[in-house]
Amino acid sequence: MSRMDAEGGSGRRDAPGVEHAPSGPDDLVEDRPALSVSFEDFYEIEHGALFGALVLIAGDRQEAEDIMQDAFLRVWERWHLVQSFANPTGYLYRTAMNSFRMRRRRARVASRHAIRRLRVTKELDEAEARHEVDRGLAAMPPRQRAAVVLTELLEFSSSEAAEALGVKPATVRKLAQQGRDTLRRTLGVPRGGTEP
Repeated sequence: MSRMDAEGGSGRRDAPGVEHAPSGPDDLVEDRPALSVSFEDFYEIEHGALFGALVLIAGDRQEAEDIMQDAFLRVWERWHLVQSFANPTGYLYRTAMNSFRMRRRRARVASRHAIRRLRVTKELDEAEARHEVDRGLAAMPPRQRAAVVLTELLEFSSSEAAEALGVKPATVRKLAQQGRDTLRRTLGVPRGGTEP
């Protein structure tokens, strides 16, 4: 059996019995039996794909590892509820994306406070320029990068990606298109061309 057949053709690995229904208020179904998968099995199935997605979204392996650990810890703390959700994988990704956004907000606030105390110097400008060059594909804004990673690399539908990002599917499609345009500009590929 191929990986795609084992995963229901979506290109993603999910715990057995996990459906890809949209999440929302109906995620917790009172009369639905809990998944027969233990949290440890759920972790083994999902951690690789989540880590890969977070590395691409966050642009840093250590930050991705921290976010992944935080997301799995939150899911583990609520596993007695999460395992009865229609889409535990979606809940995991949503939790990870919330953690990513919260970390970014905190970093922005901390950097604003630090910048107020620093004088703008040539060294700061050079460090920022080096950082921009090092970012490569990570040059996209985080929301665009997240939309592209989820829809293009992980093959999420726009609805599934919207659920993970906490936005509407139309917003995901727009962000993904903007991200692809940013990538084309960064790589110097004309709009009608293909990325290398």
